Amino acid sequence: MLAHRMLQHGQAQGVYFGLPTMATSNAMYRRISGVYQQWFQPGRKPNLVLAHGASRLNADFNESLSENQPEDHGYAPEESTASAACNRWFADSRKKALLADVGVGTIDQALMAVLPFRHQSLRLIGLANKVLVVDEVHACDDYMARLLETVLEAHARQGGSAILLTATLPHSMRQSLVSAFLRGRGDEPAVVLPTQGFPLATHVAEGVVTEAPVATRSCVARQVGITLLHEDADVVDQLVAAARTGRCACWVRNTVDDAIDAYQKLRNSVDEPDKVMLFHSRFVMADRQAIEQAALRRFGKESTAEDRAGYILVSTQVVEQSLDLDFDDMVSDLAPIDLLIQRAGRLHRHQRDAKGNLSDTGKDGRGSPILGIRAPRPDPAPAFDWLSSNLPGTGAVYRDHGQLWLTLDVLQAEGGISMPGRARHLIESVFGEHAEAAIPEGLQKRHLDQEGERSSRRAMAGFNRLDMNKGYVPAASHGWTEDVDIGTRLTEEPSVTVTLVRYDEASDTLMPWVETGSMRWELSQLKVRESITRRLSDVPKEYGVAMERLLKERPQLKYGRLWVPGGEVEIMSYSSVLGLLKSRKSAE
Repeated sequence: MLAHRMLQHGQAQGVYFGLPTMATSNAMYRRISGVYQQWFQPGRKPNLVLAHGASRLNADFNESLSENQPEDHGYAPEESTASAACNRWFADSRKKALLADVGVGTIDQALMAVLPFRHQSLRLIGLANKVLVVDEVHACDDYMARLLETVLEAHARQGGSAILLTATLPHSMRQSLVSAFLRGRGDEPAVVLPTQGFPLATHVAEGVVTEAPVATRSCVARQVGITLLHEDADVVDQLVAAARTGRCACWVRNTVDDAIDAYQKLRNSVDEPDKVMLFHSRFVMADRQAIEQAALRRFGKESTAEDRAGYILVSTQVVEQSLDLDFDDMVSDLAPIDLLIQRAGRLHRHQRDAKGNLSDTGKDGRGSPILGIRAPRPDPAPAFDWLSSNLPGTGAVYRDHGQLWLTLDVLQAEGGISMPGRARHLIESVFGEHAEAAIPEGLQKRHLDQEGERSSRRAMAGFNRLDMNKGYVPAASHGWTEDVDIGTRLTEEPSVTVTLVRYDEASDTLMPWVETGSMRWELSQLKVRESITRRLSDVPKEYGVAMERLLKERPQLKYGRLWVPGGEVEIMSYSSVLGLLKSRKSAE
């Protein structure tokens, strides 16, 4: 509505939506595609482009590039219409996608406008006349947040407007984003006052910052209770009991290996093993898309009691933001408070009756929602290994164990999650400037180590970003060359694209793992940490001629890793049910 109003009053000529992941981008693309034409005058044919690395795997987007458009006249049946050709031109590369009237993609496409990439200025120009909408701002880590501040400053400098959306933003981050926009406008700095208002609209215009609490619709006000579960066996017992009563449930785990382990334990415990599903990031794209669609059928908004009854989904963080799923029961591994709030949003998300069918009675028939939290036992004086000895995977993913202790502490004190009434208190109790003082001595070193790491990430973003004040000169960047690999996300180790292939003996050819459909090579790929690729076996030497021929036909594959699963001695294995995992043969 805000973007539409700005367009109506000539404050912008288009909109770009930046989302944290490709999955959230795909979901937003589906929502925007049904309404974006209403933002423009009748007769206009605005372009809508999906901008991320796997946009060509999105069936809806591919269809939009070739569909017949009856408003275009004077073309023979076999000819491409002007507007369809225009769509294809914008979609030809991600950098051009920002020039389209309406773009939906990952936030990375906007962040690249302030990094020393080739055609960086084209991206900045593409944003210049648009409303920049960034969703799930809280999903930005310290490195990305610093780059986003630079984007906001540059966007404001060229007269742009921005709308930032977030459910769980700490006060300090809100201050940094507001300050960046004010700098870009050339306005005086302004102090954003801490407030308990939630939801809150912070409006920055003409150097004035206005904060306005916003009323909450009664249907989205939530009170979620919590229960602590200290062992995996406790979680399994609770989820099995839920399934036996015809309810559906989810266990959100913090690592892929933990998710696979939980999946196998549940299958060995439930009455109907085929009703246990597994969803994580280490599936090839074809399998991941199939699992995502199956999850939406079973647990999505339109699912029925029959669809849902007795099903359990074991998942990683992939369900936090991108999918509109609704569970009767849920357990989550301990995570920072903002992520637990996000996960709890998938518990009793839509109003249903006691059986699980959608209802409009004004009251959910499934009882009060209760979020189970798999966590160590609360300890007022925890030791250094309080978390890692109980949940080593969680301890490796979320390294500030002090923040996790604060999360557990405030949830116990509150007795649950009350939204929106206590949202601000929950967030500031963990991320606020005074929260650090409450961290027990045993976890202070881990916390301080991570504070140093966060400062380092912001410093690295400041080093990598372009210094716009210097203008378009080499001195504006520390690495404006094609040889420097600068990313929009800072990771401890790079991700590598792995392409699964199979050998066809009859034709002496390496074929994509996925056997049917279009885009088979892209659908046979997944991204994993570089350290995992070191465990993959090399393509057998006897396939050498076939591999040389393949790389000539598809030279882009040489920038990733080719893998032929199924060798006699494999450290890793792949299945469409479990994904990429350590082979049982290697474990033996």
